[in-house]
Amino acid sequence: MSKFILTCCSTADMPYEYFKERDIPFVSFHYHMDGVEYPDDLGKTMSFEEFYKRIEEGAMPTTSQVNVGQFIEFFEPYLKDSMDIVHISLSTGLSGSYNSACIAREELQPKYPDRKILIIDSLGASSGYGMLVDQAADLRDEGKDATEAYNWIEENKLNIHHWFFSTDLSHYKRGGRISATAATVGALLNICPLLNMDNNGKLVQRQKIRTKKRVIREIVKKMEENAVGGLEYSGKCFISNSACFEDAREVADLVEKTFPNLDGDVMINSVGTVIGSHTGPGTVALFFVGGKRVD
Repeated sequence: MSKFILTCCSTADMPYEYFKERDIPFVSFHYHMDGVEYPDDLGKTMSFEEFYKRIEEGAMPTTSQVNVGQFIEFFEPYLKDSMDIVHISLSTGLSGSYNSACIAREELQPKYPDRKILIIDSLGASSGYGMLVDQAADLRDEGKDATEAYNWIEENKLNIHHWFFSTDLSHYKRGGRISATAATVGALLNICPLLNMDNNGKLVQRQKIRTKKRVIREIVKKMEENAVGGLEYSGKCFISNSACFEDAREVADLVEKTFPNLDGDVMINSVGTVIGSHTGPGTVALFFVGGKRVD
C-alpha cells in the first residue's frame, strides 16, 4: 500500500486510462459552452473531437477553476481513510487553483491534525504538468513517503520543459488574444508562434516562425539544446495536441529519430477541454526533462 495518495487536476492532460492505471485521482475543472457547463473529465462527457469541432464552428468556451469547496470535498475522503495527500496543481501562472487548494488545506488541517496535506504549484500545464505527476507517481511507487516526494518534486519541477506552437490563429483572434490584423498577417505569411513556459509558470512567446515545417524543426531543436544529455537524452517525452494529431505525430517521429535513447515511444495526448478553450485547435506542445528553466 502506498504511503500517500497522489492527486492532481484534470488539466494535467493525461489519458483517463492513465490516471486509472496509476491510481491517481484527479479533480475536474469545468468549462461552459453554448450556455451549458461541462466537467473537464478527459473526454468522457464530451469527446475531444466534438469539443474542437464546435470551436471550429464558432463556439467560444469559457472555463472555471476548482474552487475551495470542491477541493475540500475531493480531499476529505482520503483524510478520513488516514492517508497523507500530495496534490500537484496547475501552474499559478495560469490559474488560481493552487491557492484554492491551499485554502482547502487550511480548513481541513485542524480536523485532521495527524495527516499531511502537501500542495505543490507545478509551474506547468497540460502534459508537462502530467509529466511531473508521472514522476511523482514513480516516487510513490518506489516507497517514498509524502514529505520525501514533496521535497523531490519541489526541487525538480523546473526541470520539465514546455514548448508550444500553433498553426491556427483564428481562435486567438475570436477570443481577442490577438488583433484581427495580426491574425490576417499571420495567416498570409504562414506564421506559427513558438512559445515556452518560463520559470514562473507563464507562457512566453519566443519566436514567430514561418511555415509549419520550420516550426516543427525548431521545436525539436529546442529539445536538442535543452534536454538532459542533449542527443543522448534517455528520459520520457510527452506531446499534447489540440485536434492536430498529424502535426503532433510529425513532431514525435522527428523526436524519435533524433533521440534514439528515449525511455519508450513518445506519448501523444490530447490538449484537454479547459486548456483547449484558450488555445483552440492547431496547438502542439512538446515536453521533456532538461536543466532548470530560467528566464
